[in-house]
Amino acid sequence: MSNRYPPLNPRFPHLWHGGDYNPDQWPEDVWVEDMRLMKLAHCNVMSVGIFSWVRMEPAEGQFDFGWLDRVLDMLAENDAYAVLATPSGARPAWMSQKYPEVLRVGPDRRRNLHGKRHNHCMTSPVYREKVHLINTQLAERYKDHPALLMWHLSNEYGGECHCDLCQDAFRTWLKRKYGTLEALNQAWWTAFWSHTYTDWSQIESPSPIGEDLVHGQNLDWKRFVTDQTVDFMKHEIAPLKAITPQVPVTTNLMGTYPGLNYWRLAPELDVVSWDSYPRWHQFESDWELGAKIGFVHDINRSLKGGQPFMLMESTPSMTNWMTVAKLKRPGMHVLSSLQAVAHGSDTVQYFQWRKSRGSSEKLHGAVVDHAGHEHTRVFRDVADVGEILEKLDDVVGTTVPAEVAVIYDWENAWALADAKGLRQGDKGYLSDCQQHYLPFWQLGVPVDVIDMEQDLSRYKLVIAPMLYMLRPGVAERVTEYVRAGGTFVATYWSGIVDENDLCFLGGFPGPLRPVLGVWEEEIDALLDTDRNQVAPSSGNPLGLSGDYEARELCALAHAETASVLATYQTDFYAGMPALTLNAFGQGQAYYIAFRGGDTFLGDFYGQLVADLGLRKVLNSDLPQGVTAQLRTDGDRDYLFVMNFTPEVQQVMLDGAGYVDKVTGADAGRSIQLDAYGLAVLERQHA
Repeated sequence: MSNRYPPLNPRFPHLWHGGDYNPDQWPEDVWVEDMRLMKLAHCNVMSVGIFSWVRMEPAEGQFDFGWLDRVLDMLAENDAYAVLATPSGARPAWMSQKYPEVLRVGPDRRRNLHGKRHNHCMTSPVYREKVHLINTQLAERYKDHPALLMWHLSNEYGGECHCDLCQDAFRTWLKRKYGTLEALNQAWWTAFWSHTYTDWSQIESPSPIGEDLVHGQNLDWKRFVTDQTVDFMKHEIAPLKAITPQVPVTTNLMGTYPGLNYWRLAPELDVVSWDSYPRWHQFESDWELGAKIGFVHDINRSLKGGQPFMLMESTPSMTNWMTVAKLKRPGMHVLSSLQAVAHGSDTVQYFQWRKSRGSSEKLHGAVVDHAGHEHTRVFRDVADVGEILEKLDDVVGTTVPAEVAVIYDWENAWALADAKGLRQGDKGYLSDCQQHYLPFWQLGVPVDVIDMEQDLSRYKLVIAPMLYMLRPGVAERVTEYVRAGGTFVATYWSGIVDENDLCFLGGFPGPLRPVLGVWEEEIDALLDTDRNQVAPSSGNPLGLSGDYEARELCALAHAETASVLATYQTDFYAGMPALTLNAFGQGQAYYIAFRGGDTFLGDFYGQLVADLGLRKVLNSDLPQGVTAQLRTDGDRDYLFVMNFTPEVQQVMLDGAGYVDKVTGADAGRSIQLDAYGLAVLERQHA
């Protein structure tokens, strides 16, 4: 039975291909050439107006949309469409000059000068009024324009303001949350260092010249910044939805950007989109990086429960702000673009369409180089992507059926980053989550990446690396999930603190202790050069054998109701449990006490995939560096078999009946993938 999401906008039910288009930077004779080149590049949807406020409103209350009328008309006349942006990401100089309160104040309490981007206070009534006005003008003017497909809110929301308006808003937020100062002081544990607050007016945002070591306060500030951003975003959306309720709304997220909890933004958006800029061919193998990017694509699909997302920005060649601006090798542009589609994107879009002639992004990659014509390698790569996308209409609206979930939680990341213990600096939370994801990417097993608040019941396997923080109800959901038959995997440093970053009393892993069947007494932080060894127990049910390496973090735990599957081999905790399994209700819970490497996790999860009968996209062995990802509508499956290595790879198929979606030919029993090559195959849904 078909199960397909509607197109992003039913007016154009195809995969979207285009990029950030800045015609306001160029004379109008260039626009005509742009239209010709867009057709050659098979681009059909362009993002327009993202940083065009001063062109739209050159002086306060004086609007000029004539140029934008002509651009949108030209797009429509050339069978192309627009993702039309609100310009709030960078305000005009006249506004900063007349209304300095719109400029942000930093944590050091100094107000910024005019300049750069996102230098605005989201609390400022003046800024909100000006944004509401320009958004209303845009919506009224273009509500019936044939080119308008979607609204693009601002650009990469982020940052924070510490002005007096924001301080007052923070205190109001805290009063709503806690009700009394007594409750706040208890939650923040302010008796420490005599930090107890005796009046609401004493509370300020964290600052390097004041207080920044009260962890509950730091957490609540980050939550406030997210909520204030959401409130500002809703303020932006209101006039758009009032005037154009049929036009969907998105904003471009930034992967695992630590400044905002994207699970709070997602419900307010019709579609999730994100900007992807991997460092290909640089610090690790391309297939290892490919898995990490797949992880983030899966976050963006999971943010709205499997609904297709948008790849809003990517570079067609190189990224100018990287330490080393290395070019994509032949094949990588098509591969990385189609990788997004494989994980659930219904668009491939770029920053930028035409290279700027001046300022900081003049050397950033673009579809049209400074040469100004189509006779470049990059332009041909982009056109190749467009030609492939035009053959994949059947993929539109399909999604990814995942039986596995990895929990990556923004608030947990905040708390771990703030923790003064174990290892200073990066605690390795994101890399841990990606390392636990990697074996499934290698095996071609689809994965959702969720936060700790999501429903777990639809998954056969849920993995929660370093679940340091447990917000209310999370342990209860995990317990019920396992009791009902689910398989849960937790690691060292889980169940340490509550939602206020207060340590659980009575033993770790806190409220997860019964379901995991272990008591974690201590944790040993190793030097970078230190190693321990872990040996599986004889006859363990996973069939693990041989020694595995333990590095960086080794928890010292006691098995209570759990069975010991592996033990440490050296140091004073030799013989203590390193891997346990606890039968609980109808399900089971594994506890990994050590930070291991790819070999252990590959063996461990490979066996779980077999034991749990998890579906692989292809029931055949994939060469290292090759992955298979799946989208389906429940009737037809669309397989993306992708080679993230610079070598030719041969992939065996698991039967007949595969059709190459690009060529239309029968795929046979095996396919050959060029260096950085891919194949898109179709089959009857199994």
